[in-house]
Amino acid sequence: MVRTRSSRPLRVALLGCGVVGSQVARLMLTQADDLAARVGAPVELAGVAVRRPDRARETVPPELVTTDAAGLVASGDIDVVVELIGGIEPARTLIDSAFAHGASVVTANKALLAQDGPARYAEAERHGADLYFEAAVAGAIPLLRPLRESLAGDRVNRVLGIVNGTTNFILDRMESTGAGYGEALAEASALGYAEADPTADVEGFDAAAKAAILAGIAFHSRVSLDEVHREGITEITASDIASARAMGRTVKLLAICERSQDGRSVTARVHPAMIPLSHPLASVREAYNAVFVEADSAGQLMFYGPGAGGAPTASAVLGDLVAACRNKLNGGRGPGESAYARLPVRPMGEVVTRYHISLDVMDKPGVLAQCATVFADHGVSIDTVRQSGKDGEAELVVVTHRAPDAALSATVEALRGLDTVHGVASIMYVEGE
Repeated sequence: MVRTRSSRPLRVALLGCGVVGSQVARLMLTQADDLAARVGAPVELAGVAVRRPDRARETVPPELVTTDAAGLVASGDIDVVVELIGGIEPARTLIDSAFAHGASVVTANKALLAQDGPARYAEAERHGADLYFEAAVAGAIPLLRPLRESLAGDRVNRVLGIVNGTTNFILDRMESTGAGYGEALAEASALGYAEADPTADVEGFDAAAKAAILAGIAFHSRVSLDEVHREGITEITASDIASARAMGRTVKLLAICERSQDGRSVTARVHPAMIPLSHPLASVREAYNAVFVEADSAGQLMFYGPGAGGAPTASAVLGDLVAACRNKLNGGRGPGESAYARLPVRPMGEVVTRYHISLDVMDKPGVLAQCATVFADHGVSIDTVRQSGKDGEAELVVVTHRAPDAALSATVEALRGLDTVHGVASIMYVEGE
């Protein structure tokens, strides 16, 4: 028989019973004795709020299912609310109601936290409740807790990683099979990695929300979603992948959060980038996620694992649930918002980075010199140049040294205006060195 410190069960309301929610319910019911031993009291699933009650749910007893999420949260006897609905509303209203009625909250809602996280922190603080959200970034990978707690005594300077499994799967397929973007997306959809509407993933919105959360925690500053520079992968071509391979690189969608060298500001961005095949992130395949954290004392740390899926994400939710329940039982609280540094977020134009630029140009003497002059006029130094062509047409590929993004963008616009340049075939960031 499991001995616990309290016989009063801690009651949990589960909002949403989809891919992740159904796994959370299953684990709570099948591992009830283990959860009780870890928490110090029984943990009871008090109710599961859903939109479609007639849908078959093997993991949830029918008597626990309700369509009245607001009533379940406001019942007055709920200790922890697990919000897995997603989106802004009604999730925001339900979370605030949970706080007002004395419950702590565990959520995986990256969109709400990135858009309106400070207000949720404030509500939790006002009512003496906890707000946990490990599952909002990188699925099962323990990442936010190390940033919030394990590295609380260190200074984090950079967070760089692959935080969206769908886009990593697509780019991996383009790299390994030579497929075009459309073919790779179709395969991701067929395997269930991509949603029916994949916009949030392939246009970088999902990764940008995660970058906002990561930057805020890492740099103890508020970083909103609209301050994160965002580019997706929809314009990536098989030619881009081949060009990267020729340079000993691969293409990944990266979330990059950095502290400036003087320590007075931060940047957060999401975009495709070419990285060396020798970089550990280059070997992250399929729908896996991996994140590098660079800190003053700890040095480089890497977190790797499945970034999505019902069971892996449920694992992160259960970890938060145990922490929230322990705090309820012992009268303590977990970490709240840490935004004391108040570092401003610099615009993308001030980020110092590198470009890989592919130009379609006339194949005649003087074109390379003309293009090089444009780079020089904008203060951008060229690292390497590769030119090939025939019958009066040529491809000119230029990789730059590091320069402000604004200067690089201005260079590209000036190149577009040259009579000898027929078009800019592609522009991609170069990272990982």
